[in-house]
Amino acid sequence: MNFLEQITQRAKADIKTIVLPESNDIRTLKAAAMVQEQGIAKIVLVGKEEEIKKLAGDLDISKAIIVDPEKSDKFDDYVNTFYELRKAKGMTPEKAREMMKDPLYYGVMMVKKDDADGMVSGAVHSTADTLRPALQILKTAPGTKIVSAFFVMVVPDCEYGHNGTFIYADSGLVENPDAESLSDIAIASAKSFKALVQAEPVVAMLSYSTYGSAKSELTEKVIEATKLAKQKAPDILIDGELQADAALVPSVGQSKAPGSNVAGKANVLIFPDLNCGNIAYKLTQRLAKAEAYGPITQGIAKPVNDLSRGCSAEDIVGVVAITAVQAQNMNK
Repeated sequence: MNFLEQITQRAKADIKTIVLPESNDIRTLKAAAMVQEQGIAKIVLVGKEEEIKKLAGDLDISKAIIVDPEKSDKFDDYVNTFYELRKAKGMTPEKAREMMKDPLYYGVMMVKKDDADGMVSGAVHSTADTLRPALQILKTAPGTKIVSAFFVMVVPDCEYGHNGTFIYADSGLVENPDAESLSDIAIASAKSFKALVQAEPVVAMLSYSTYGSAKSELTEKVIEATKLAKQKAPDILIDGELQADAALVPSVGQSKAPGSNVAGKANVLIFPDLNCGNIAYKLTQRLAKAEAYGPITQGIAKPVNDLSRGCSAEDIVGVVAITAVQAQNMNK
């Protein structure tokens, strides 16, 4: 059973309600039909019922809940909650009412008020548009300082990682984290790996240097981040700075970083910046024919996940399943 099959089975075992606010996109409606048919989650579509059903055509979305914000009996309550949350930032009741008509804001408020367990968006909207309402309404998870994004990479016929499965972070959101932020990303990614892959995380802080083989401002950031991560989470296997081959290949790890409990065994790869992380995941996806699931966000109080605007309906289904499993873990 591959990663996505495992995630899907786990989603089915404890059904969650996931909001899909982009109901004006046919891929979203196809995904909604597939999710309902497979019994992965309950789906809420936000928008005008007549328009949604017209776009859906012959698609069976009969099991999905359709919510038109302006016709909802919860609209005023949502508006008031949003106003109270944001009034210190200059929000007015009138502006709150206008913004709550936006399907993304309404969808996130559903999650805030426990009327849904998570939201998936981004097929039409940018990452900024998807995450802005999440950060304004849900905010960061307790004890979390930074929201970041990762990809679950599943590499076929791969002897490295956890049966060829890895987390790459940050590969989708934080452009140039400082040492403190990088350490937080490492810890969050380790927890995400354990929650989603259900295996022990082994975290490599990647660089172009291993154990001081080169010295620069770039390597010093990774060295400091490694030190901070070990201090904050002594129970997690974390080491660095490590080159990618030293992190993955046992013989190279033994040669370049003898005595390391991570070198040659890593399954969580932490990149020093978004350039590195994004390039690496795309190269792995194309050259190794790997499956790439993400970007999946971590650090938000409740699960809200972004999609690539080039995503397929099948991609949306996969992210819905992952979001549902994230919600299961948050409930624990």
